[in-house]
Amino acid sequence: MNLLRIAVIGVGHLGRIHARLLSTHHSPLTTHSQLVAITDPSESAHNAVSAELNVPAFADYRELFGRIDAAIVAVPSRLHHAVAIDLLEHGIHTFIEKPITLNIADADDLIATAAKRGLALQVGHVERFNPAFTAVASQIRDPKYINAVRSGPFTCRSTDVGVVLDLMIHDLDLALSLIDDELVSAEALGAAVIGPNEDWAQARLTFANGCVANFFASRVAWQAQRSLEVITADSSASIDFSTRQAKIMRVGEPIESGNLDVNQLDAASRTHLKDHLFEGYLPLTDLPVNKDSNPLLEEQRSFIAAIHGQAPVAVTGSDGRRALDVAERILTSIAGHHWEGSASGPTGPRFQPRDSSILRGPHWRTPIPASRRLAG
Repeated sequence: MNLLRIAVIGVGHLGRIHARLLSTHHSPLTTHSQLVAITDPSESAHNAVSAELNVPAFADYRELFGRIDAAIVAVPSRLHHAVAIDLLEHGIHTFIEKPITLNIADADDLIATAAKRGLALQVGHVERFNPAFTAVASQIRDPKYINAVRSGPFTCRSTDVGVVLDLMIHDLDLALSLIDDELVSAEALGAAVIGPNEDWAQARLTFANGCVANFFASRVAWQAQRSLEVITADSSASIDFSTRQAKIMRVGEPIESGNLDVNQLDAASRTHLKDHLFEGYLPLTDLPVNKDSNPLLEEQRSFIAAIHGQAPVAVTGSDGRRALDVAERILTSIAGHHWEGSASGPTGPRFQPRDSSILRGPHWRTPIPASRRLAG
């Protein structure tokens, strides 16, 4: 097996982490892959990572053509297509951070090019590799309802996109990996708070099989939360991505048998049911989770395994496209939402009266006086 020469394109916050993992003894399939270069147009950024990891650094990724076999692309989202298509056209297997691109046409271009050239194209939806999610995903089927929350303080990262493509898209991808049916409707609202793009958003999706999924994402929240709940016909599962905890509640035999009639229970039986609800009736279990697992490292391993033909691509370009397609539908719904109220008392972030000429859905381009921002 030939040595796989890998580069990291873009060494901002996430790219630097990718480079560190690839350069250490934790490097996936160490004997078959090697970090050979990093690139970033910022001289201070690439010099710092080069010095830290003792790896060659370049300002322009195109200097690497002919020198690498694979690349991890961690550039700003607006550059995803331009960089990735260049790499693919030069025969380089490509891992691209989420979102795959900023529009469906560009995603289709990457998918088609990778397929034509027989190259691996993987999208960095890292939560697929979170051990709490994988523990739950193996235990459930046919979701009826999903509720996802992903929020935290403003980090000043990924400001070229809004919260839907920055945070919510993680949970969109997870939900779509669990729901095997078509989306039939998307209703959403959201608004900008700090930047020009939406900083919080809420969406409700309905699928052809009747499954409903709710999503809330905010990057202006004072408390961090990353959770997912999934309800099926016979179980309910919950995931805390931050603590990597997973629980599942199933329907117990007394309920599943159909012989339990709560209206006919005597006082003692009612007390027993309440005291033992999450034991025999709706048994609640903590699922085993490998908390030592590193999701970013696991997705690197899956990428390299796919290149070597040892496994299929874990999160394909088509997976990334599907999540992007749903995100676009959510953004369209947000843009079409109108807030109700008056100029004397804003009722939402950067709210303006419905008849205002500056109202543009989630993107209020005209500056609003500081005195009116986030007014109660």
